[in-house]
Amino acid sequence: MSFDKFIVIVTGLSGGGKTVTLRTLEDIGFFCVDNLPPPIVLEFLGMLNEYSSFKNIAIGIDIRVQQFLEKATELIKRIKDIYKIEVLFLEADDDTILLRYKETRRPHPLSTHYNDLHKAIKQEKALLYPLRCLSDRRIDTSNLNPHELKFLIRSMYGAEKISPSITIISFGYKKGIPANADLIFDARFLPNPYFIPSLTDLNGKDKPVKDFVLKQNETIEFLTYIKNFLSFAVSGYKREGRAYVTIAIGCTGGRHRSVVLVEEIADYLRSLSLNPVVIHRDL
Repeated sequence: MSFDKFIVIVTGLSGGGKTVTLRTLEDIGFFCVDNLPPPIVLEFLGMLNEYSSFKNIAIGIDIRVQQFLEKATELIKRIKDIYKIEVLFLEADDDTILLRYKETRRPHPLSTHYNDLHKAIKQEKALLYPLRCLSDRRIDTSNLNPHELKFLIRSMYGAEKISPSITIISFGYKKGIPANADLIFDARFLPNPYFIPSLTDLNGKDKPVKDFVLKQNETIEFLTYIKNFLSFAVSGYKREGRAYVTIAIGCTGGRHRSVVLVEEIADYLRSLSLNPVVIHRDL
């Protein structure tokens, strides 16, 4: 027996949410493969066991491999004797599936056999019934949008441990706002070190500039607001499954105030066990 790997067999009705589920599992670290013919699944797993270090694996099996479906239930029983496995079955009511197919305008996998979509759905349910009986979890996605389903899958399979990758950028408004910024904070209202002759030619990484900026009451209050907001927002991004977040802080030239603030916020994010990438665009 080899229980060092965890395998999720993702199956269910066409239009039930399998694609969203597999993509979400991939985002949280699963090695995913879709539409794999059941007869070669054991061989595939043996190859992964020998040549890779993947611990979490997701395999999509559905009506597209209908000629192999009779062997799928027997195969899953054999896999359960070797690996830690969970069968996840996704379904939805007929009206919801009909609506989803009308929205996407994609053909049903059984459309070549049945011109009537209602009949195709009914036949698919019959063909997949043995897999449904074998399932460990069933999710009815009728009342779930893709965003909600993604959140549910992440919560079920341990994504709460995954934090977004954060980039924090200082910039000068003179040269424009970073195009890829998710959050932008404007520091131009803070006292400007540029107008202090001894600080003009220095930048926000130099101690005199840093001391000048950080001693201002406006800066202290502004940093408090930003830190409180980011503490709230980052936990939300994490919960919602955001993979990347870019934060930008700007001042007039991008050399003094924004640099100081970015360095301070980066230190704060590190205190939250995050590891932000710091970019001083205009330094």
